[in-house]
Amino acid sequence: MTADVHLRPFREPDLELLTRFATDPEFSSPFEWAGFKAPEEFRQRWEEDGLLGKDPYQLVVSQGDGTGLGWVAWRGPGPGWGGPGVWVVGILLAPKHRGRGIGTIAQRLLLNHLFATTPANRLCAFTEAENDAEQHSLEKCGFRREGLLRQAGFRGSRWRDVFVYGLLRTDLA
Repeated sequence: MTADVHLRPFREPDLELLTRFATDPEFSSPFEWAGFKAPEEFRQRWEEDGLLGKDPYQLVVSQGDGTGLGWVAWRGPGPGWGGPGVWVVGILLAPKHRGRGIGTIAQRLLLNHLFATTPANRLCAFTEAENDAEQHSLEKCGFRREGLLRQAGFRGSRWRDVFVYGLLRTDLA
């Protein structure tokens, strides 16, 4: 099953993934829940630009039959991220699709896509220090742990340490 993973633009049925993210704490648990959001905003953004016209950009992680498993996201260069060639990436899979290598494949697809279609020279990812699975996935994709941001993430009523990972375009050569 994990070999049949693809990235593609969001379709209307995929908006259910974003609605669950906005309204169900269990969907993004244990690491991404930051409170309730208005699901209508995701639909409005999808209708406006398909989630591909401005930051954050998002693609669905899907299996061969088109079923949405989650999504990858990225932000282009911005203040505080290190300059015009630095892009920030992330991923969220539905709980039932985690722990099977899908995230690693999806992140590899995303980094290949970004290095092939954008001037990104460096990709950054941030993950909680307790998120061992995401750290392992990033390292399998070639990312290197570059530092620790002490108490930089707030979740579950407390501040948490966050690791910074980086991947340079030349790291893939």
